[in-house]
Amino acid sequence: MEDVLETYKKPCDKRFPVLCMDEQPVQLLKETRVPIPASKKHARRVDYEYERNGTASIFMFAEPLKGWRQVRVRPQRTKVDWALEMKELLTTRFAEAEKVLLVCDNLNTHTKGAFYEAFPSEQARALVQRLEFHYTPKHGSWLNIAENELSCMTRQCLKGRRTEDIELLREEIEAWATATNQNQRGVKWQFTIEDARTKLTSLYPKIIN
Repeated sequence: MEDVLETYKKPCDKRFPVLCMDEQPVQLLKETRVPIPASKKHARRVDYEYERNGTASIFMFAEPLKGWRQVRVRPQRTKVDWALEMKELLTTRFAEAEKVLLVCDNLNTHTKGAFYEAFPSEQARALVQRLEFHYTPKHGSWLNIAENELSCMTRQCLKGRRTEDIELLREEIEAWATATNQNQRGVKWQFTIEDARTKLTSLYPKIIN
């Protein structure tokens, strides 16, 4: 936990940017009946029945101090999918960074080895050397700013709606990210190591004299 909190204290530096990432699955749902459009007397009406139309995976990347986020949608979330997304960021937005400080959870897909499953060894090594991993602890996903961004996106873009195919989902989520990037400032993390040591004492081992 303290490792992540210390990472969030670092100043904005294009040579060593802090990047948070998280992911979540989403169920694609297809309407079985044509919805009734909204009118002056009632809201849009949707039948309670629906048809499952597969799943998709949403990858959220956020650079807190810049107030920037990128959301990607893929049919699945394998090690290769994750490595491809990371490579795209390392070679575009962070192409000039010396090392990207990556905050993420400790899933078996978020590893250096994932790059070796996706790319030739020489290329994988070059990418890995430009990453510094900072894993959130178990039951500590609240420390990941990207998870907070996912929660906001779900409330603002997905809640109460049915999306039937991956292309439509991708289009709507990318529109949300573009609008949010234009309107939102950076995230300044307030919870510090000192706060953790004072308020979360139960998480620290007891020293017996």
